[in-house]
Amino acid sequence: MSKRDYYDVLGVERGADEKDIKKAYRRMAMKYHPDRNPDDKDAETKFKELSEAYEVLADSQKRAAYDQFGHAGVDGQSGFGGGQGGGHGSFSDIFGDVFGDIFGGGGGRGRSSVQRGSDLKYNLEMSLEDAVRGTEKTIKVPTLVACEICDGSGAKKGTKPTTCSTCGGIGQVRMQQGFFAVQQTCPTCSGTGHMITDPCNSCYGRGVKEETKTLNVKIPAGVDTGDRIRLSGKGEAGRNGGPAGDLYVEVHVKKHAIFERDGANLHCEVPISFAEAALGGELEVPTLEGRVKLKIPAETQTGRLFRLRGKGVTPVRGGGIGDLLCRVVVETPVNLTSKQKELLRELQDGMGSNKHSPRSNGWFDGVKKFFEEL
Repeated sequence: MSKRDYYDVLGVERGADEKDIKKAYRRMAMKYHPDRNPDDKDAETKFKELSEAYEVLADSQKRAAYDQFGHAGVDGQSGFGGGQGGGHGSFSDIFGDVFGDIFGGGGGRGRSSVQRGSDLKYNLEMSLEDAVRGTEKTIKVPTLVACEICDGSGAKKGTKPTTCSTCGGIGQVRMQQGFFAVQQTCPTCSGTGHMITDPCNSCYGRGVKEETKTLNVKIPAGVDTGDRIRLSGKGEAGRNGGPAGDLYVEVHVKKHAIFERDGANLHCEVPISFAEAALGGELEVPTLEGRVKLKIPAETQTGRLFRLRGKGVTPVRGGGIGDLLCRVVVETPVNLTSKQKELLRELQDGMGSNKHSPRSNGWFDGVKKFFEEL
């Protein structure tokens, strides 16, 4: 094995920190890895040289010995040292340390047993009025919180978890498979790196307990269905001192009896009588801010839209306030008396000319033309 200076092998300065050393090794190891260079003995030699250099410089004690005594200070300590050129077991440790985070292995130094708590989702139903104006809601969320008796350790008060004898606290065990070592979660401690021989009587060794939290949630004005409000740290408790997850409150606006929302605009239907449509008039229509007057011009047809500007919604993400769009629907009278029916017949007879019904006149002309062209 070459006895080149290890810093030169990795291409780093002597004062390089651990992060720079790992980054340099990652870059060069990927270049010379045997899987990328099959049947290339030179690449394999360079890869082993890189791994030997990294094994020494990534270990603070070995690096200190190397800096003081050179190769003589680490010969016999390295799995590749002394020019042996073998030591695939040590190479596997190094490979796992650098690339373990890519494959989720955790590496030769073991994965941390500290775990962030899970995020939670809460579906919050609310009225259109509350969504448009903004409000504050009180919600109850079932979640996991750190056990107060054992402070989340899972061990009985006065005791502490012990290091796992199977993995030595690393949380993983390795199985050698030829050139590589396959890392697996330790079956004894489930990857935590420690064992609880005397569990807490309150949480039974879990470190967390189920609890229903009561939270106040401020709902900003203008939210709509699908919007989410993030409450940082209000999710499940972390494990072994890890931070809590977040709570995401997802808004679901209930269907409204009058209004339908479309972005910043509101829509509603306004029924008017046959007489109001023909003669015109003034109606009171509802808005989310109260009633307003709507003028109906004479000869209004069903389906006509009237826009009330500024009577819509101000979106939560900014932008101008929307409008209220009122669609009039001419309502056919029902439950008529004999007298009323007679009056309608007289009206119908007096309106014999199609000039009073231009839409019907045009429609019948179109039908006539259609049949003539068949």
